Amino acid sequence: MDPAYSILLALAALVVGAVAGLLFARSRRSPEPAESGSRPNEGGHTIDTDDGPHGAKNAVKGLGRKSLDSLRVGVVVLDAEDHPVLVNPAARAMGLLRSGGAPGTIAAHPILRTLAGQVRRTGVRREVELDLPRGRAGGAHAPLGLHLRAVALNATHVAIEAADVTEAHRLARVRRDFVANVSHELKTPIGALQLLAEALLDATESAAGLEAEDEKSEDLIAARRFAERIHHESARMGRLVNELLELTRLQGAEPLPTPEPVSVDWVIAEVIDRTRTTASAKSIEVSYAGPKGATVYGSDSQVATAVTNLVENAIAYSGEDTKVSLTLRQGDDWVEIDVADQGIGIAPHDVDRIFERFYRADQARSRSTGGTGLGLAIVKHIATNHGGRVDVTSTLGDGSTFTLRLPARPPEAPLPLPAAIEIESGAAGR
Repeated sequence: MDPAYSILLALAALVVGAVAGLLFARSRRSPEPAESGSRPNEGGHTIDTDDGPHGAKNAVKGLGRKSLDSLRVGVVVLDAEDHPVLVNPAARAMGLLRSGGAPGTIAAHPILRTLAGQVRRTGVRREVELDLPRGRAGGAHAPLGLHLRAVALNATHVAIEAADVTEAHRLARVRRDFVANVSHELKTPIGALQLLAEALLDATESAAGLEAEDEKSEDLIAARRFAERIHHESARMGRLVNELLELTRLQGAEPLPTPEPVSVDWVIAEVIDRTRTTASAKSIEVSYAGPKGATVYGSDSQVATAVTNLVENAIAYSGEDTKVSLTLRQGDDWVEIDVADQGIGIAPHDVDRIFERFYRADQARSRSTGGTGLGLAIVKHIATNHGGRVDVTSTLGDGSTFTLRLPARPPEAPLPLPAAIEIESGAAGR
């Protein structure tokens, strides 16, 4: 089979197969043949009526070509040497082609070649959203936002579809900048509130010490109660602002750090140290079981934050005198960290939504736990940015198990992709 025909057929069969069959059948039924090999159809256009298979092939190829040319998404097909063998006008308009090494030749954008190489090596479809600069460096042109999808057509050829998502990326940047700016401005007054609440607590404690137990005024008792409440709520607001800023950074406001080897032993020790006070307050035992010496690739601070958030979430939704267990499983390509609790569990209809921002399965517990509803959202974005994922299994009333999966090997891409821009709406605590 002609390679070009097979590629076009794979790309266009779903769009034009039925139409091509109808046109070919109509041309075969005509009792009045036109000139050798062709006849005019009702619209005056010529349709190939070759009795052999070439007539059908040419009809499909022609319709497939027209269909691809009419698409608003860009389509580029690369051969085994990453040479573009098919490019539609939308892909050219997006700047997905470059001048080749020889005069008069063209080459695919390095990003396309990288994606094609990854698809050939893994055999798995790849999708990524990114911003590509356009115009001269430092120019006034906004970057071009693209959603790229690379799929293998056969053992050598890879088709890459590019959709323009520039406007969605612009809105996402506006949203992130707004959240970051507001959160940053809120840090100063919230910090002042915390300091004033602490000063008021100290003052009421000193005044209470000067009075006999039976002579303490109701006003003093009320003032101390209000001061404690102000301190608690300002601390909660401070955590919310910090987590909003952290989530904004994870969503692309700052470039991702270069992946580096991270010791899982250090991560576990850091997590246990960070959560010791919270766990002790509820007499909860935090234990660990698993092999030593495991390594993941990414940012050590972000990995520690993700596991800490999972453990703190488990503690918040567990009763006193229970246990939170961390378990490590290691494979050739992945390291999985399970965080299991003996808490209240999650209802089946809530499992799919707990990673959304601010979503809570039990709204009545939000104030008592002191959480912000962003902890699991942060875990999800850290896992995604590291090329991993986070999953949960739970039984209502019988605890939950969260599994954080991270790569155990460094990225194999020969060319780093630009920082991805995530625009989905999603992610938070129970």
